[in-house]
Amino acid sequence: MTTRTGSLDGMAALVTGGGSGLGLACARHLARDGAVVTIAGRTEERLRRAAAELTQDAGAPVHWVVCDVTDEAAVEAAVARAAEPVGGLHIAVANAGGGMGGSLFSMPLEMWRYVMEVNVTGPFLTIKHAGQAMVKSGGGAIVATSSIAAVLTHRFMAPYCASKAALEMLVKCAADELGQLGVRVNAVRPGLVPTELASVLADDPVVVDDYLDQIPLGRLGTGDDVAAAIRYLVGPESDWVTGQCFAVDGGHTMRRGPRVESMIERLMGREAISGLATPKSDRQDS
Repeated sequence: MTTRTGSLDGMAALVTGGGSGLGLACARHLARDGAVVTIAGRTEERLRRAAAELTQDAGAPVHWVVCDVTDEAAVEAAVARAAEPVGGLHIAVANAGGGMGGSLFSMPLEMWRYVMEVNVTGPFLTIKHAGQAMVKSGGGAIVATSSIAAVLTHRFMAPYCASKAALEMLVKCAADELGQLGVRVNAVRPGLVPTELASVLADDPVVVDDYLDQIPLGRLGTGDDVAAAIRYLVGPESDWVTGQCFAVDGGHTMRRGPRVESMIERLMGREAISGLATPKSDRQDS
């Protein structure tokens, strides 16, 4: 941990998908700078472990709440829990999300709907309820986790790409609507960061090499890379920034999208490339 700045003292923060990966890194940065953090996710055991780790690192309590972001009542309850310690909510990070792969021809409708629910409906509910709580608290900042897939095609990952593109427009619309109420809304657009969610990509050397070929800075990202950008976007330093989608990708979005066929074939068989296989999914919002 770096030195605690205290620049977020007195602010309450909710981080969905805060039990691991990018959400955990983000929660660590917020707690380090004095925010009273509540992490949300679906798995109680993972949340307990993460909260204990963060509490030790930050030297202040980090709270947790079980929440499926596609359940509106659960999101509303998570927002209330996050606001409880200081009597208001000031920061929300809509980080929970999921991905899947497969040919459009073989994709069941329920799988398409699943990705849209997690990656679009979940952030919508987070913005809806966190935003209302922030208005009552005098204002605040919301950041959603997007992806380079919002602007670069990934063959055989159409639902993920479409959901992240929709998320970025949701962020812009929310920023336009909520700005007059004192609530800022932005997004970060990470490239490939080796986390549990991204392991199917990061564990494939062919895919990784292709990513690196498209990254001018020549390396994959880290959780701290993304968390630092989120920390900026929720803090007082970015008080005149809203409706933006910040790429944190080593420059990847200046080039083309990655080729992930080897990953799809490894997981599902060669027939997946021709559109004959049933897709597999992954979700990380713990």
